[in-house]
Amino acid sequence: MDSLHVLPGPGAPQGFTVPAGELLEQFSHASGPGGQGVNTTDSRVQLSLDLGTTTALTEVQRELALARLAARLSGTVLTISAAEHRSQRRNRTAARKRLAELLREAVAPTTIRRPTRRTQGSQLRRLEDKRGRSEIKQNRRRPRPG
Repeated sequence: MDSLHVLPGPGAPQGFTVPAGELLEQFSHASGPGGQGVNTTDSRVQLSLDLGTTTALTEVQRELALARLAARLSGTVLTISAAEHRSQRRNRTAARKRLAELLREAVAPTTIRRPTRRTQGSQLRRLEDKRGRSEIKQNRRRPRPG
C-alpha cells in the first residue's frame, strides 16, 4: 500500500502525505452488486487513520481535524468504508480518495463572514415595493361608507 497524498488547499498550502504505515486497511464481504462473486470476495474496504497519532498533521491541523470530524471518530480513529464497486481495487481507490478529501476539508480554516450593508438604492427599492404592496392590499378592501 502506498502513502496517501492530500492535495494542497486552504490550511495545507503544500498539501501533506500520510505515511502508508499509519493507514490500516481491512477487507470484508460487501453487500452490494457482484453477483455470485459477492459472497466469495472481500471487496468492501475499511480504511482507518488515527488522527491523534499521525505524523502527517501539524498540531493546529490535528486540533482542527479532531474538532470538525468528532462525530465521525471512534476515539481519535477516523474510518472510511467503500463498497460501491465490485472490485476491491476500485473500492480501495475510492476509500483513499474520500479520506484525502475529508482530511483536506477538515484542516481548512473557517472563513469569517463579514456582514455587508445594503446599498441606498436597494433600500429605496425595497421601501417602494412595500408601499406598492400596501396600496394593492388597501384597494382590495371594502370601501368605507360615507
